[in-house]
Amino acid sequence: MFPADVKAIEKQIETKIENINKKNNIQEIDENKKDINKYITKKSKIAGELSASGSYIKELINEREQIEEELKAGSEFVNAPMSGVVSYRVDNLEGELTPTNFESLNKEKLEKLDIKTGQIVSTNNEKGKVINNYECYIATVIKLKDAEKKEIGDNVFLRLSNQEEIKAKIVYTNLEKDDNILLVFKINEAVEKLIDYRKISFDIIWWKFEGLKAPKSAIVYDNGLSYVVRNRAGYKNKILVKILKESSNYCIIDNYKYEELKNMGFNSEEINKMREIAIYDELIVNPQLENIE
Repeated sequence: MFPADVKAIEKQIETKIENINKKNNIQEIDENKKDINKYITKKSKIAGELSASGSYIKELINEREQIEEELKAGSEFVNAPMSGVVSYRVDNLEGELTPTNFESLNKEKLEKLDIKTGQIVSTNNEKGKVINNYECYIATVIKLKDAEKKEIGDNVFLRLSNQEEIKAKIVYTNLEKDDNILLVFKINEAVEKLIDYRKISFDIIWWKFEGLKAPKSAIVYDNGLSYVVRNRAGYKNKILVKILKESSNYCIIDNYKYEELKNMGFNSEEINKMREIAIYDELIVNPQLENIE
C-alpha cells in the first residue's frame, strides 16, 4: 500500500493533466508540464524508499555517513606554514637535502646517499610534505674543465631524460678535489614532473645559439671582420659573417642584418652587393683572400 503522500501527489498530477487539456497558451502548458515532472520525481523517490532496494540504498547511505563521521573524529588537521603541493612520497632525506644547506653538499656525501637514478620515492602512510611546486634545485658534480667557466647567476639549459629542455640558473658552486666542481641549479619549469624522484639523469646545455656550424679553420679575419670563402660551382666568394659562438674547433655563424651593417658603417649600395651564407654552402678551409671578391 502506498502512503497518503503518494496518493496526494497522484491527485495533483491528474489535476495538472486536466488543466493542460483546457489550456491553449504555450507558456501555461509548459509550466504545467514542469509541475507534472516535479511531482513524478517526488513520487519516484517516495516509492523507491518504500521498496526493498530503496531501503537497502538508504541503509548504505546511513552507513557511509556514519563511517565519514568516524573518520572525521579520528582525523588530525595540520596547517602548513606555506602553500604548495602535498606529497606523501617521503624518503627521510627531506631534512638533509634542503635549499638552506648547500654548503654541506659535496661529491662524497651525494655518493653515500646510494640513490638509484630514476627510482621513484615510495609513498608513506604516516608522513607527508608540502612541496613548493614553483621551484626546484638540482645538484651535480662534474669536471671543472667541462663547466665552461660558468659562475653563480649564469643561465643554462637542462635537457631531461624525456628530451624536454628547461631553463636553469646556477645558484651555488663549490670546488671539489680531483678538479671537480659541485653545481646547484635552480629551476621553475617542469617541477611537477620531477617531485617523485630524488635522483635524475640530465644533460647540461651551456650555451644555445641558432646559426650555421662552420670549422674555425674556415674563418679568416680582415680589418677586424670575420669572413668565409664559399665555393659554389667553382666560383669563390668572400662572405662577411657574424660569429655567434665559438669553441676550440667550430664556430656558430650567421649573416648580419641590414641595420647591423648600417651601424658598422656600410652604405646601402655596399650592403645590397653583399652575398649571404646559407645552409649546405661549401666553405674553403684555410682560405686566402687574395683575388677573391
